[in-house]
Amino acid sequence: MGVWFCYEYSALSLQCLDYSSGALTGDLCEDLCVAQKLVYKHCLYYDRGKKVIQADWRGQPIILKSKKEIFSSYQHLSMLEEVETQDIPETELLLMVALEVKNALGLELSNNTMGPLWTRKKGPRWKAQVASMWSLLQQEEYIYFSLLQDFSKHVLRIIGSCGHFYAVEYLTAGHAWHKTLFPLENVIGPSLTGHRSRVRAIIDIALSFLDMVQHFDNDFSHRLHLCDIKPENFAIRHDLTVVAIDVDMAFFEPKMRDILEQKCTGDEDCNFFDCFSKCNLKIRKCGAQRANNNLQVICDKIFRRWFSPNLRGPLVSLPLQLQLQKAVQECAQPGHTGATGHQRTLKSLSELYHLLRVTQQELQRAE
Repeated sequence: MGVWFCYEYSALSLQCLDYSSGALTGDLCEDLCVAQKLVYKHCLYYDRGKKVIQADWRGQPIILKSKKEIFSSYQHLSMLEEVETQDIPETELLLMVALEVKNALGLELSNNTMGPLWTRKKGPRWKAQVASMWSLLQQEEYIYFSLLQDFSKHVLRIIGSCGHFYAVEYLTAGHAWHKTLFPLENVIGPSLTGHRSRVRAIIDIALSFLDMVQHFDNDFSHRLHLCDIKPENFAIRHDLTVVAIDVDMAFFEPKMRDILEQKCTGDEDCNFFDCFSKCNLKIRKCGAQRANNNLQVICDKIFRRWFSPNLRGPLVSLPLQLQLQKAVQECAQPGHTGATGHQRTLKSLSELYHLLRVTQQELQRAE
């Protein structure tokens, strides 16, 4: 029963106490609190209530997440006390979900797109289901993963939940101090971590980063901006697909514009982590349009590390290595806004795709 424990045993006991009293529920609560099939391993991250925990569920590693430590920390739904919960019409609940999504993400959703967020059926634990749902909807990251997991291979898959905690697939995150940024032995196996295998894996991962950039830019109703790009916020699946594992600083275009459009006295006031715009000194206001983009930051913070002079080797021809290095350096430079910036981004994206695929072909011929 030690799943929710990071530093205090009370967090664990309170979670299962709330479940036994009927205050909360979820498809993982029985395994946590009764069957003992969900077992705590260790705490990966704890800061101001946010917890990220590694656990074992029926023999498989998983990750447990919550923005706040205890269930009572979340805003309570007063409607639950005013009426019998089963008397609340389904349409009213869906409207509440839609309003919460709009508040969190800045998106307006139709009822038929909210299935992943509200699939509960009326029954004996209906009140606990609604209360648990409401605590999950107050966590932007949960909403992102729930809405996008059926449409994107680049976000974590949700496995289940218990109250305010939700479980996602276990993937090993990257680290800035790691030589290759991501622990490749975990995805390609220790027997394949020779220089050739590492280079081939890095090229495949780089291509997956470009796929993710295109996907987040073009495949949703609004562009998805990543404002905290670093190896620790991504992981790699065994097929070398890049996965965004921390989207606390991810924003769709409407929300991004609201965040950027602030008062300013200079461009430095318009920086929001990895997302920034320009200050209009005439009206002393930051522009709503982002001046950089996901690709530029990925080139700067990730690709530069991979395709720098000190990583050159004999497996790829020197002219191709130099071309790739130059393309990454140009891509990493902050671009222009508007149509000019968009064309520059498309050019960089196309050039990097081409050079990485040519590199793949050279590596295959060298085998």
